[in-house]
Amino acid sequence: MINIKTGRVAMTHGSGGRATAELIRSIFAKHFSNEWLDQRHDGAVLPPITNPVAVSCDAHVVKPLFFPGGDIGRLAVAGTVNDVSVCGAKPLWLAASFILEEGLPFEVLDRVCASMAATAKEAGVAIVTGDTKVVDRGLADGLYISTAGIGEKITSRTIAGTEAKPGDVVIVTGTMGDHGTAILSEREGMSFGTTIESDAAPLNAVVAAVLEAAPDTHVLRDPTRGGLATTLNEIATESNTGILLDEALIPVKPEVKAACEFLGLDPLYVANEGKLIVICPEAQAEAALAAIRTSPYGRDAAVVGRVTEENAGFVEMTTLMGGRRGVDWLTGEQLPRIC
Repeated sequence: MINIKTGRVAMTHGSGGRATAELIRSIFAKHFSNEWLDQRHDGAVLPPITNPVAVSCDAHVVKPLFFPGGDIGRLAVAGTVNDVSVCGAKPLWLAASFILEEGLPFEVLDRVCASMAATAKEAGVAIVTGDTKVVDRGLADGLYISTAGIGEKITSRTIAGTEAKPGDVVIVTGTMGDHGTAILSEREGMSFGTTIESDAAPLNAVVAAVLEAAPDTHVLRDPTRGGLATTLNEIATESNTGILLDEALIPVKPEVKAACEFLGLDPLYVANEGKLIVICPEAQAEAALAAIRTSPYGRDAAVVGRVTEENAGFVEMTTLMGGRRGVDWLTGEQLPRIC
């Protein structure tokens, strides 16, 4: 019998025997119960869907496991929900694999799974199958989670980085750099006079609202690792267009800006886990903004630039001083193990 308050993961919990069954019953099944998972198969037989299928997968190795505004469980669900959503799809089902380190307290795993269940409920998705492995002490940061998501397309339009067109506007759904700055602040024990919170959140409802209000949207992307700058460079390269940003229009929280200045980071390259880039025709930009701002996750949405014919494959920015500079790809690693 697992004692969640005092017990810890042992190698036998990954053996596939009685201990594994007890771990599944006491924690995973308790939190994730649904009609597919409760069948207790090695996989899940899912009902048919009508429209094209969107699939994505992700791995989550954040350290620390818990941080202001979220934890590895919320991150794992929200990240995959968002990856499916930006394909122009409604996420429906998730699969989750857990790599547990020997000695991990059951109480930690229970908290993470409770957070995953709450985030899945918020997003309206079900965790329908999964797997668990245990590795020797010292071979993981307590817990890694790998997820895969399946969804159904809700638009007939191709939503992809290749589709950006000159004249389109670039919208972000909120402030940049919150997640990565929150992780580093927590990891290093730096408060900067306030608590910087991660923005980790499922954004499928925001995507659905955007596609209804601005049906000719060309690109949806979540600027996670590498931040806004790197993601826009990907889009510029894929679409063979230029992108011109306006520094004065890019929303960054004052505390995030101050922390980045102190740490020598650029918030344009810091990861976000609850923000979107929306690129759509200028004629539909106001409708898209209005739709985004109806969500609590989109109150700080702003137009930050536009797609151009000039300098194809490059991102530039008009600076606060009125000049123009290039915004290159991220080189190196600003902040390891943040998502």
